[in-house]
Amino acid sequence: MTTTAPVPEDRAAPAPSGTPLPDTAPAAGTAPAPGTAPAPGTAPASDAATARPAAAHGSSPWQLARRELGRRTAVRVSLCVVLLFVLMALAAPWLGALGGWSPEEFDKTAIDPYLGGQPLGSLGGIGPEHWLGVEPVTGRDLFARVVHGAQVSLLIAFAATAIVVVTGTAAGIAAGYFGGRTDTVLSRLMDLTMSFPSLIFMIAMLSVAKDVNRLVLMTSVIGLFGWPGVARIVRGQTLSLRHREYVDAARVGGAGSWRILTREILPGVSGPVIAYTTLLIPGMISTEAALSYLGVGVRPPTPSWGQMIAESVAFYETDPMYFVIPSVFLFLAVLAFTLLGDALRDILDPRGGRS
Repeated sequence: MTTTAPVPEDRAAPAPSGTPLPDTAPAAGTAPAPGTAPAPGTAPASDAATARPAAAHGSSPWQLARRELGRRTAVRVSLCVVLLFVLMALAAPWLGALGGWSPEEFDKTAIDPYLGGQPLGSLGGIGPEHWLGVEPVTGRDLFARVVHGAQVSLLIAFAATAIVVVTGTAAGIAAGYFGGRTDTVLSRLMDLTMSFPSLIFMIAMLSVAKDVNRLVLMTSVIGLFGWPGVARIVRGQTLSLRHREYVDAARVGGAGSWRILTREILPGVSGPVIAYTTLLIPGMISTEAALSYLGVGVRPPTPSWGQMIAESVAFYETDPMYFVIPSVFLFLAVLAFTLLGDALRDILDPRGGRS
């Protein structure tokens, strides 16, 4: 009487009825014999070896974003442009001094008084003395005004984005986690805020309030109408996380609401928040430029890209460079932040990017 050794389940699949079982099976980790195909359902050893470390080690949102962003050329270029604008805004006083002119300093020798104050020379007066030319009529240096305008625009954009993200994240987590009356009150407040025609309301508020700090007022007004969008995203994420196993385990273990919100819920919503934050910044830059263009934003002599574009409209036929230079800087800043935000959204919130 002959006996057949049992075949381990992890080395062979059950054979169909009437089919004899093979006498031997290849040992785990050994390559198949020459001329034979690998067993169905198995992956090559090299693919499994490369896939194993990625599955074994978890990554934080920042580590995942850094690894993925390094693979995209367009995103690397956008990130370099963003860093360049941030450094330009931080070093605006030193860059203006390097050019030799302050943003409020007039240079009457750079304009022709007999031609309505048109800049002397070609391309709006671009030359060794004025690297980007001068402003018509006043002769103020455009390079100094552009770099100081970057400081104003990015300061307002970053400060307003910080207000929006902090307020929206706090309201969204509270509404999604506590539910009930808290969720009802905060959700109705979101709906009420989003129902206002924000641009008209901003213009009205900025027109009425005259003797106040314009930077603080613009930052507060822009941030006032931006938080409900973040709050709705965070609320939806929190609703999907509050009954996860690790949240229930922390609750059963005696953790308080504050600890659960900061240690369990907040890390879970950080990916979409980071992506949405990057997409908010170009919108804030455009909003500040639009308000300054309409004359209710930053007041002269403080430079702003939107203000410079508004003033250049009267000279776009005789001095087109005065219109082109601030417009190009505004376009590049918005484009770079938008491309970077789209990439972060695709990486950190892929479901939100597809929807």
